[in-house]
Amino acid sequence: MSKVAIMTDTNCGIMPAEGKELGILVIPTPFMIDGTEYLEGVTLTQDDFFKKLAEGADVSTSQPSPASLLQSWDLLLEEYDEIVYIPLSSGLSSSCQTATMLAADDYEGKVFVVNNQRISVTMRQSVLDAIEMKDKGLSAKEIKEELEAVKFESSIYIMLDTLYYLKKGGRITPAAAALGTLLKLKPVLQIQGEKLDAFAKARTASQGKNIMINAMISDIENRFGGLDAKDVNLAGAYSYNLDKALEFKSEVEAAIPGYDMHMDPLSLVVSCHIGPGALAIACSRKIHL
Repeated sequence: MSKVAIMTDTNCGIMPAEGKELGILVIPTPFMIDGTEYLEGVTLTQDDFFKKLAEGADVSTSQPSPASLLQSWDLLLEEYDEIVYIPLSSGLSSSCQTATMLAADDYEGKVFVVNNQRISVTMRQSVLDAIEMKDKGLSAKEIKEELEAVKFESSIYIMLDTLYYLKKGGRITPAAAALGTLLKLKPVLQIQGEKLDAFAKARTASQGKNIMINAMISDIENRFGGLDAKDVNLAGAYSYNLDKALEFKSEVEAAIPGYDMHMDPLSLVVSCHIGPGALAIACSRKIHL
C-alpha cells in the first residue's frame, strides 16, 4: 500500500502549526502589504492583517510560488510515495491550474492536485476528509476522485458589514457603495463552486443573518435532499469579530437543530476583499466510504 501525504494551503483555515498536529503539510499563502511579503500563519496573523487593513495599507494576494511547491513536493516524496495536494478553488485563484501544470510535468503518478472548488471552511472539510480517507488506506488517486466527485456539493453565504473594501477593490462603483452605505445595506454573497456572486441585500444585520440561515435550510432540503447531520457538514466563518460569530453560531444551531456548527476565521484571501465584521454560513456533503 502506498504511503500518502496530504498537503494544502492556508486558504482552508488550517495554519502551518495546526497542520503539523494533523500530520499534514500546509503551505502559507503569500500577501504583499505595502511592498513587503508576508506569509499567512507564519509572519502574518489575523490581528496583524486587520490592523494593517484598517490603517489603509496596500494589500494584495498572491499564490504559493512554483519553486515553493516543487521544493515541498520533493521533500515529501523523500518520505511518501504519493501526495494529495488540495489548493484554493480554481474559480477563485490560478494556484490550482499552476499546481496541475507542474504536477503533469515531472510528478505524474506521484502528485495528485485536487480541483474541488472549495475555500475556507468547506476546503477545510475536504482536507479532513482526505486525512480520513488516507487513514482508511485509499490511494492518492482515489482520494482525488472522491473529493472531486462532490466538488459542487457545498454552499457558502457571506454577509458583509461594509461595502468599503468592495469599492476599494473595484468590485462595485463608488456610487453604488455610497448608496449602499447611505441605506445601511448588508450585502449577502454566495459561493457555490466557481466564484463569488451577489445573492441578496439586507437592510439590517438581523435580516441578513435570517436570509443566510433560510438559504442554508433551503439548500439542505433541496440541493442535498433533506439530509440530516449524518450526511451534511455545517460550518460558519467570520472576519475579525469573534463575539458576533459565536452569537451567530447559536442562532444557526437553534434554527437548524441537530448540527454542531464548526466556526473558523474566514480565509484572509476573502477577508482582504470584504473587510472585517463579515459573517458566513457553509455546508458540504459528507463523504461516506
